[in-house]
Amino acid sequence: MELKVLSINGSETGKSVQLPSEIFGVAPNDHAIYLDVKQYLANHRQGTHKTKDKSEVHYSTRKIKRQKGTGGARAGSIKSGVFVGGGRIHGPRPKDYNFKLNKKLKRLARISALSYKASGNNIVVLDSLSFDKPNTKSFISLLNNLKLNDQRVLVVTPDNDKNVYLSGRNLPKAHTLPASEINTYQILKAKTLVLVNDSIEVIKQTLN
Repeated sequence: MELKVLSINGSETGKSVQLPSEIFGVAPNDHAIYLDVKQYLANHRQGTHKTKDKSEVHYSTRKIKRQKGTGGARAGSIKSGVFVGGGRIHGPRPKDYNFKLNKKLKRLARISALSYKASGNNIVVLDSLSFDKPNTKSFISLLNNLKLNDQRVLVVTPDNDKNVYLSGRNLPKAHTLPASEINTYQILKAKTLVLVNDSIEVIKQTLN
């Protein structure tokens, strides 16, 4: 797939780039995408949820009523979960939700997501992108020039460019990632991928 390379002003540079077909032109595997996104979200869960059971709440341990003759069920502790203020029965406990996927499946999921973007013409290639200092106005101007100001955008840079990252950090619909760290969730979450030209080669090296 061949795309025209644009400048940060949104104008054509006269150059074009050929996207590698082995990364941007495969038949997408939806199940691999599902598993990779599931792992990404699961690994971001804190897992610190917890409630107190009847051994942890602080109440008297006195038997609250006699065993027989009351006409009701026998009860030995006010800490039981059947009483108001008692411990939670089978409540949530701290848990690690992380799980692993093999590298081949994760690679398949990423190239499947990139192929979806390519087939939907949702990829824009920039000749270069850099800021002398963090500047959100410049980042907004870039999105306006590319007519992407109302879309959710993922900007992929060749390396970890701190100024570009800080410039777009406060924008709710924009996200910036170095090419070596792209993941299936962020690719699919964005409506449009903005690839800095040099990042394509980094993506190719990362996924091959």
